[in-house]
Amino acid sequence: MKQPYIPFLALLLSFAVQGFAQQNIEVTNPEVEQVLDGTYDVEDYLPTSIINHPEAITDGILAEVSPDSLKQYLLTLASFENRNTGSDTASTTFGMGAARRWAYSKLESFSARQEHRLRVSYLQFDQDICGMEQHRNVFAVLPGIGPHREELVIVEGHMDSRCEDVCDTECMAHGMEDNGSGTALVLELARVMSRFAFDRTLVFLITTGEEQGLFGAEAFALYCTQNQIPARAVYNNDIVGGIICGQTASPPGCPGLNEIDSINVRLYSTGPGRMLARFAHLEYQEELLPKMPVPTVLNIMSREDRVGRGGDHIPFRQQGFAALRFTSANEHGDGNPGQANYEDRQHTMEDVLGVDTDGDSVIDSFFVDFNYLARNAIINGSSMAMSALGPATPEDFVVERIDNGFRYEITDPTENGLYRLGIRSNSTIYFDTLIYVTKKIDTIYFLEPSTLYYLAAAAVDSNEVESQFTSEEFNFFTTGLEEQPYLSDDGITLLQNRPNPFDEATTISVLVERPVTCRQAFIRVTDSRGRELARYPVELKPGLVEVLYGYEKHSYQQGVYYYSLIIDGKVFDTKAMVYAY
Repeated sequence: MKQPYIPFLALLLSFAVQGFAQQNIEVTNPEVEQVLDGTYDVEDYLPTSIINHPEAITDGILAEVSPDSLKQYLLTLASFENRNTGSDTASTTFGMGAARRWAYSKLESFSARQEHRLRVSYLQFDQDICGMEQHRNVFAVLPGIGPHREELVIVEGHMDSRCEDVCDTECMAHGMEDNGSGTALVLELARVMSRFAFDRTLVFLITTGEEQGLFGAEAFALYCTQNQIPARAVYNNDIVGGIICGQTASPPGCPGLNEIDSINVRLYSTGPGRMLARFAHLEYQEELLPKMPVPTVLNIMSREDRVGRGGDHIPFRQQGFAALRFTSANEHGDGNPGQANYEDRQHTMEDVLGVDTDGDSVIDSFFVDFNYLARNAIINGSSMAMSALGPATPEDFVVERIDNGFRYEITDPTENGLYRLGIRSNSTIYFDTLIYVTKKIDTIYFLEPSTLYYLAAAAVDSNEVESQFTSEEFNFFTTGLEEQPYLSDDGITLLQNRPNPFDEATTISVLVERPVTCRQAFIRVTDSRGRELARYPVELKPGLVEVLYGYEKHSYQQGVYYYSLIIDGKVFDTKAMVYAY
């Protein structure tokens, strides 16, 4: 019997209400457990020839990631027919058990080619999902050989697939875009990157249970937290090979049915993951873009994920780790096959690799673009490499506002001697200015007056590789000697939303100079007729107070909307913003 579509958040809640939780989380390979704990002898994992220069690694990834390899992985994944989390584990040809054993053996074959430095394991956990009591993620570790070897850099993709019924274990759920594409990417990076050497430990993680509530990723994130294993960066890949737009796509969606986009990629994140997204964007722009035969555009999105949706980066973020999600610009559906007239492929038996158009029983028209998927793999691999090679992030970064500039202080016990400041104004989500500095304490004067800026810092090593940036940005308004105060007499300023115009989501901010005593304060969003569309309670504490206003499933029209700060029932200030999808 087909079950009705259950929205992602409601699905998570339903599992929580039933009391389901991962139990008995264990790494099945004791040697891998030691690697994750950092309690291993580096000499055991040194390659005969150490290739660890950043440029050599980037060039190697660029040259060796193969669209043909990705295609072969996907053809094999399709052959298991159903990879539902609760599907058959005994068959050698059908279901999740056969698929995960194949992935395990594939990782072992990669290891055999690289002096057995890549070590493979399952992460096993107990949880009732679709009537199955025990589940296994498949993963491999490439042990770090440097001083930060106990830190993990993780690339992940979920292998489970589904049809309309989230627990249908018999349907033909090939799941090629969602998420055979991400699984293939993880396997290919394990193949290519296992011949290099890194300071930190790389983890190539293939999860299960994503479609029922992100359970496999949650098990791994919990294992890291419970065992005090620092995950420095998590790169989640979910739906990263398709380029065709469906009729439905999670808001704001893509341009329209059968529109093609093989250039753009979306990066979803929040919290520390937002800084990881900026790092990935920067590494791509500076290290890869000049060498890419076909350029890709990385778009840092305002949300943590699409409207009403979620992915395997979220459990890691919930445990305090920096995590982001790579996703194709175009999706073939919003994953809600229970809605009327749903004809898209996502979460249906139609999510196949392609179709045979000439009747010779060979697929000749593909829904997954292997070249696009390969470029996404290269971008992931390059950013992972820099995460795994770079120096430690400065321990602290403090900024003091001065007239037309700022005074900064960097705390860096490792004394790198070279640092990079990432600076952006309130109008952009990306760093718009990057400067190198050699002093840990100095004053910068070039900023525009009366502008809200955000700053972060990174250390730079002798190979000119920067660390990941400090996880929290320092924000402040610049001032000038002859300008008017930027704050009202009340010490509160309602700032212009960013970005503006917006097409997916926008951030509304309130700058608070000093403590405010009030009974109630909230941000109200209205249309041009004054009809309230959203309301967000805010606490007016000193600093920058932010809310994310995004496109929900409303019939929005392009045009001007308004947001107001309401304090104790009175309108403090109102500003206009433009929705321009």
